[in-house]
Amino acid sequence: MRTDLHIHTTASDGCWTPERVVEGVRATGIGLFAIADHDTTANVYTTEILARAAGLAFLRGVEVSTMVRDYGPKELTLHILGYGIDPENQTLQSVIRRNDRLLKESDDAHIQDIIKLGYDIDLDDYANYEHDRTRGGWRALNYIIDQGICADVREFFRVLWPKMTHRWHDFAHPTEAIAAIRAAGGVPILAHPGASFQRNGCTEEDLNAVLDYGIGGVECYSYAHDDAMTAQCIEWCQRHNLLITGGSDYHGGFAGRALGVPVVDSAYLRLGKLEALITT
Repeated sequence: MRTDLHIHTTASDGCWTPERVVEGVRATGIGLFAIADHDTTANVYTTEILARAAGLAFLRGVEVSTMVRDYGPKELTLHILGYGIDPENQTLQSVIRRNDRLLKESDDAHIQDIIKLGYDIDLDDYANYEHDRTRGGWRALNYIIDQGICADVREFFRVLWPKMTHRWHDFAHPTEAIAAIRAAGGVPILAHPGASFQRNGCTEEDLNAVLDYGIGGVECYSYAHDDAMTAQCIEWCQRHNLLITGGSDYHGGFAGRALGVPVVDSAYLRLGKLEALITT
């Protein structure tokens, strides 16, 4: 069965509503999918109902932002996927609601940074700005795009980001996020290590560090991985008896990725206890 276990919706920074996701999944020939929005489970139940009506297999998910402050010379941001979760679990909700609040505070801090760079921004205008979630991305980004300060998310990170003093607020440590996912009955999976550890190229030492945090598996099949990276992650998971997942990290076109790419068959994966948590 063709599978994509990493799709975003308008609940976080994706362009597509649950309805469009289900339509896209069917049109692409995907039989098993998950939405894994950043620090929110707002669209999980809606998508699950639509998936069941469409005859698709569905796995509940979330993507939790985490940060390691003392990882080498700089802080390290890791995204932890939680699959098979109870979306209403209060331990999990406590972590992701705090993260979501910090993301919104980062929006405001980024605007302040851009003002310091010399760009003319009216704070009252920004305060009243209506963010159209079907554009994808986040509020501050779309505001500065509309102001003509940058063209898109790539230009934001290429041109503005290196000049800005603020990065992200202090998200949950991976151990806290992993514990919350497990408290919600789910399995914590390291998302796209090839992207998260790109300055090091994702070494075995990096993967071992995340293993110590309590990870249950790795998103081995990812847009961020070449064949060698994929093979390295699979071999490491097999050696440590961990789950193997895969997904496109699709944002409805916002991030320049394609739904269902890389192409992953469920036979390639090692889902373990998650198989029993798939709804049909």
